[in-house]
Order: sequence, then C-alpha cells, then structure tokens
Amino acid sequence: MKKTALYQKHIDLGARMAPFAGYEMPVQYEGISAEHRAVRTAVGLFDVSHMGEFRVSGPGALDYIQMMTINDATALSVGQAQYSAMCYENGGIVDDLLVYRRSDHYLLVVNAANIDGDFEWLQEHLGNGVQLENISDEIGLVAVQGPRSRELVNKALKVNVDELPFYHSSEEMLYNRPVLVSRTGYTGELGYELYTDPDTIQRLWDDLYEPGLSLGLKPAGLGARDTLRLEMKYCLYGNDISARTNPIEAGLGWITKLDKGAFIGSDAITKVKTDGPTRRLVAFEMEERAIPRPGYKIYLDGSVVGEVTSGTQSPSLQRGIGMGYVKRPHTKAGTAVQIEVRGKLANATIVKPPLVKTTSILT
Repeated sequence: MKKTALYQKHIDLGARMAPFAGYEMPVQYEGISAEHRAVRTAVGLFDVSHMGEFRVSGPGALDYIQMMTINDATALSVGQAQYSAMCYENGGIVDDLLVYRRSDHYLLVVNAANIDGDFEWLQEHLGNGVQLENISDEIGLVAVQGPRSRELVNKALKVNVDELPFYHSSEEMLYNRPVLVSRTGYTGELGYELYTDPDTIQRLWDDLYEPGLSLGLKPAGLGARDTLRLEMKYCLYGNDISARTNPIEAGLGWITKLDKGAFIGSDAITKVKTDGPTRRLVAFEMEERAIPRPGYKIYLDGSVVGEVTSGTQSPSLQRGIGMGYVKRPHTKAGTAVQIEVRGKLANATIVKPPLVKTTSILT
C-alpha cells in the first residue's frame, strides 16, 4: 500500500486507516456522522492526495483533449476547470475527471483507482504534438469543504479567494512554492481543493488545521466523503458509472457535448441519445428503517426494475438513501419502489436530486 505525504498526520489524529485504491487512507477520525455534519455546517479537511494528475502539453494538446473527453474544452479560459469524462468507442465510461486549463498546459485529475488504466488509455491514443506526463507522485492534494471554507482559506493561508468563481482556480505562492487553489469539491458545499508538492502539502495541512479548529473544523475521511457525495447524487466510478454505463443513462448528458465534433464514443452516445436510454440512474429515499447497499434489487409491482449502485444512511436526512439504475419508464420522481434489503422488501421513493436541497456551494 502506498502512503500519502499526510499519512503520519492521520495516524497522529487517531484515524482509522484502510486500503483504498492502492493507498492507506483515513476512513474516519471522530466518526462519519460528526465529520459529515462539520462539512455541512462548518468546515472539513480532507486528504485527497491519492487522486491522479496528468499534464498534457504541446501544440496539439487541445485537439487531443477534445478527442479524448466528452465535454467541450474549447470553452475553458486560463484558470478554469471543467467536469468531464472519457469514454470507450461503445460509449462506456473510462473514467470521470476534471480538466484544468493552465497557462501553458492542461491538467487532468482522475480517480485514484484508475490512474494506471487511464494513463495507458491516453497513451494509446497519443498523437503528434502532444506530451503526456503522469505527475501523480509529484502532487499532494487537500480539500477544504464547508460553509466556512472560504473564511478558513483566507485566514490561514493569507490569500484572498473571495472573488474566485465556482470551477475556477488561481495559482498562489505559499512558502515560496506554487499552490493551485481551485474552487471545486465533491461534497456539495462551498469548498476549495489545493494542489502542491508533497512537502508543501504537509505545511498546508498544519496551517489549515490549527486555525480551523476555532471555526468548527474536523478532519474528514473517506466515509464522510461518501455520505456527502451521495446526498448530492454525485457519481462514484466503479459504483454508479463504469465501462458498462454510458453518460446519457448516467445523467451526464449535461457534460456530453455531441455538437463539438467527433470524439471517442460520440457515435455510440449519439445513438443512445437518439433512441433513448433503456434505463436511468436515479436517486431514492427509504420510507422505512433500512439501509440500501450496492447490488440490492429494486422492485416495482413485484418485478425487478433495477439495482442499487450506492447506498448509505444519510446523516443529514436521518434515513437510508441511495442511487441505482432503473428501467424506463419507471424513473420519474415520486415513483414508489421497493428495495430488497436482506431478503425483505422495504419501501422507497425515487426523488429528484440533490437529496439535500440547501447547501453553501454557490455562496
């Protein structure tokens, strides 16, 4: 198992560690519910240094990214970030990712479990005039998330992010080292992700942690990260999206720009959009005491109509919630379904996401 540069910080804080995507990562510190509530009401601090980063440069970089990803990277200005995905020729999803436009290159941020596979996929399609580098081991990454995250970043790091728009970034010099400060995250709250080298990330953690305590900060692990993203219906690769799912049925049509020109998978995705998907990824809430888990069957009128891909007990809603693929036409919000939980059927309702309606994300 690899260790991030912040491994000892987690041990010192009493984190419960577990293997994740080849790394020893903190699952929780004080507890998932407490960490979750801190992010929803104050601020949480996450180590996400296990994520992968690729640098794409050269005169052909933009055309290459246009071919490899489903969103339209021509819309990016310098400093802007974009949520996107890569697909196979059949429309199945290779990975979802962030694309940053920097002054002289593009930065791709990919899921930790997919680093090697994504890099191989990108290398296979590398064209002339494009340089591709895997710089994952050179980057440390922390996420500061919650309604008080802006206050903490300004106070602790002596920078001003008051005017930084959503999905934009700025490069700051801290400790004489470059730090990319990005207004992005995976929680549904106002938040910032900070990229720098592994040595500097340790200083950043310390400088954020101590002043953050007075603002209600808690260090947060992968457990809270999962409950927070589920309340927002944010997809997790390997659960909700994979090589066996396409962007249209996964609800990612909004980042799929079929009018930008051909890209890998565009023909297959166009067909799905034209014909209509046979199923859709939905969010649901349990109507009785039960916790849904991946693989549980979804029933309607005694027949199986789908399967749960992610599920948990929502700390915010105090009930079971989940996501799953359901056959059309049974995907409308308000549809009553049943989830088979440990051999018994429990009532649930398909709901319009996000499940937590009011957050600080755009404040």
